[in-house]
Order: sequence, then structure tokens, then C-alpha cells
Amino acid sequence: MKDLVEFIVKALVDHPEEVKVSEVEGEQSVIYEIRVAQEDMGKIIGKQGRIARALRTIVKAAGVKRGKKTAVEILE
Repeated sequence: MKDLVEFIVKALVDHPEEVKVSEVEGEQSVIYEIRVAQEDMGKIIGKQGRIARALRTIVKAAGVKRGKKTAVEILE
């Protein structure tokens, strides 16, 4: 799942080499933390947060299949 998030984010940004995705796993949940270059923040968030919302929807759908709650955090 981490690889899927990383693949999608790298396809969206201008500096894919600076993309870092970390997975923080708890007992019942998994949080994916995304870090990108400062100038790529807008591309990950999108207009009115549409891209970030779509990314969260994809991760949530895949998390249901694994039986865990998932979340995506975009960090500066």
C-alpha cells in the first residue's frame, strides 16, 4: 500500500526524488505520512483539496480490504 501511495504522489510532482512516504502502523489503523518539496505542496493538495481528497479515498478503499482504518497526512 505504501508503494501505491508513493507511486501516485511521484506521478503528480515535479521533484519525485524528494517524495518520502512513511507508514505509521498502529493496532487498528495505518497512517501514511507524505513529504514533498515545498513547491510541490500545491500539486499534492490540488484546487480546494480535490487531489488530497481523492488520494485519501483510494487509500481508505484499499484499507477496508486489509481490515484496517487508514489515513493520509501531508506534512510540510
